[in-house]
Amino acid sequence: MASETTQAAMVDAARFHRIAEVRVVTPREPLDRAAFIRMLFVAPALLISLSVVLVPLIVTVTLSFTNWDGFESPQFIGFANFARLFSEAKFWAALRNNLLYTSLYVTLPMILGLLIAMLLLMVRVGRTLFQVVFFLPSTIATVVLAQIWKGMVYSPTTGMFGYLQRIGVPVSNPLAAPETALMGVLFVDMWHWWGYLTVIYLGALRQVDKSLVEAAFIDGATRFQVFTKVLLPSIRTTVLFMMLMTIIWSFRVFDWIYIMTEGGPGFASEVLGTLAYKTAFQQFAVGYASSYSVMMSLVGLGAIIVYLRIQVRTERR
Repeated sequence: MASETTQAAMVDAARFHRIAEVRVVTPREPLDRAAFIRMLFVAPALLISLSVVLVPLIVTVTLSFTNWDGFESPQFIGFANFARLFSEAKFWAALRNNLLYTSLYVTLPMILGLLIAMLLLMVRVGRTLFQVVFFLPSTIATVVLAQIWKGMVYSPTTGMFGYLQRIGVPVSNPLAAPETALMGVLFVDMWHWWGYLTVIYLGALRQVDKSLVEAAFIDGATRFQVFTKVLLPSIRTTVLFMMLMTIIWSFRVFDWIYIMTEGGPGFASEVLGTLAYKTAFQQFAVGYASSYSVMMSLVGLGAIIVYLRIQVRTERR
């Protein structure tokens, strides 16, 4: 009797294990197959990114540990380039200009773009026209805009500032003075960027559920409370992403500075990008210039890590 009970229990256990195996294994097969198919679609973009971004990055990091003029064979010198870099005043001046540039670039255009987007959200007539006008500067090449501002606005002979001087208005070319050269370039770059942010924010705000806004107004919320408690949290992901991209783009600024001031007067508007370019292609110290590029990449990597940590915390809430 006992043996029959034991055999029955073994049979039941075997059935249970078969059922458990079926329940566990069956859903995995289509999931793994789907993941494999998704990887096939992602693979081309991944290969392009690795070949275009990762390979130059490895080469730049490797060259930063060498003494190479771009012609002869590079010589490995360890951390000598970085030791020289940290001991030079022009590096710290360029880094300070980069940090100042980024701190203003990431705050003023972001705030102004968000404010104008909120105003446009309430505009019923002419909204599309405003979007086109605000977005237009970002569609024009940087070289063209920089030359327009340099020759037709700031110039004391052919620009608007020169005309104002002739009629008695005390204005001077900001690019000619060490105290204002960086701010003169930064103003043009921010003017070029804030309209783009406005259009992006307006698109995100228009995706917010209108029932949430209507419910907030019915509960007696003011416009400011609706903005801070409903609209801004709803577009938080967009704001954080644009902030990350703004930090990265502003820190690797090169074209605006090089075209409008070439880093001058003196080193007043020098940034790491122009310093790396001059070191590599005017002084033919490619290995040393690579150390500047590595420092720029490290700052950008830090911004990405901070953004990802904030995004993970937001998704966990």
